[in-house]
Amino acid sequence: MFGLGTPELLVIFLAILLLFGANKLPELARGMGKAMQEFKKAMRETQDELNREIEKKEEKKEEKNETKE
Repeated sequence: MFGLGTPELLVIFLAILLLFGANKLPELARGMGKAMQEFKKAMRETQDELNREIEKKEEKKEEKNETKE
């Protein structure tokens, strides 16, 4: 994971704990979870839209080829 070992991750976790406090950590984790959920949803929607556009172009291409024959 980005070349981080256990000691580095522990130092990062302790720094976050000192900065925000134990009471604030669950709230931060929930916020991060919601943000990741929204990001994944947006990625899925974008991918679906791209797939629809590709399918439309392929259908138009096929129709063009059929009319030529």
